[in-house]
Amino acid sequence: MFIQTEATPNPATLKFLPGRIVLDSGTLDMPSREAAAQSPLALRLFEIPNIAGVFYGADFISVTKAAGDWQQLKPAILGAIMEHYMAGAPLIAEGAAVTASGDEFFDEKDSETVELIKDLIETRVRPAVAGDGGDIIFKGYKEGIVYLAMKGACSGCPSSTATLQHGIQNLLRHFVPEVVEVRPA
Repeated sequence: MFIQTEATPNPATLKFLPGRIVLDSGTLDMPSREAAAQSPLALRLFEIPNIAGVFYGADFISVTKAAGDWQQLKPAILGAIMEHYMAGAPLIAEGAAVTASGDEFFDEKDSETVELIKDLIETRVRPAVAGDGGDIIFKGYKEGIVYLAMKGACSGCPSSTATLQHGIQNLLRHFVPEVVEVRPA
C-alpha cells in the first residue's frame, strides 16, 4: 500500500491519500478525541502526540497538528493509516453515523435562491475545497447573507477568511444577485 501526502493551504494540516475510497458519501470531521470515538482509525491517530483533528473526505484523510514538526509526525501517521487498512478494520465504528450538513436555516420564500446557492457550492466550490483537504457546508441564508461552515484543513486555515469573503462570495454574487455577503457559520 502506498499513501501519498499533500500539503494544504493550512500549514497545520496535511492531507493523506491512501489510494482508495475513504468515505462512500459525505465527510466526517473529528476535531477532538471525543468526536473521534466514532472511528477506530481516528482514535488511533489521536494517540499520536500533538494531533488536534482528523477529517475524512471521499478519498483522503486530513490530519491537523497542534504542535510539532511534520517530519516527526508524518511517519507515525502513515504507519497508523497503513496498519488500519492492512488489518481490514472498519473506518467507522458500528452504530456511528456519518453526518451530512446538519441543521440549515433559511426562509421558505428563499428556497429557490438557496437551491441555486447549494448547487454552486456543490459543483464549483466543494471540489476545490476538497482538493485542499477540507469541506465547506451550507448552513443558512438570511437577508442576502450566506452562512457556510469550513471543515477539515479549511477550518482554522489562515486563508479561509479570504476564501470565503473573496472567492466564494464573488462567485455567488456573480451567479446569484440576491447574495450580498458570505460569512462563516
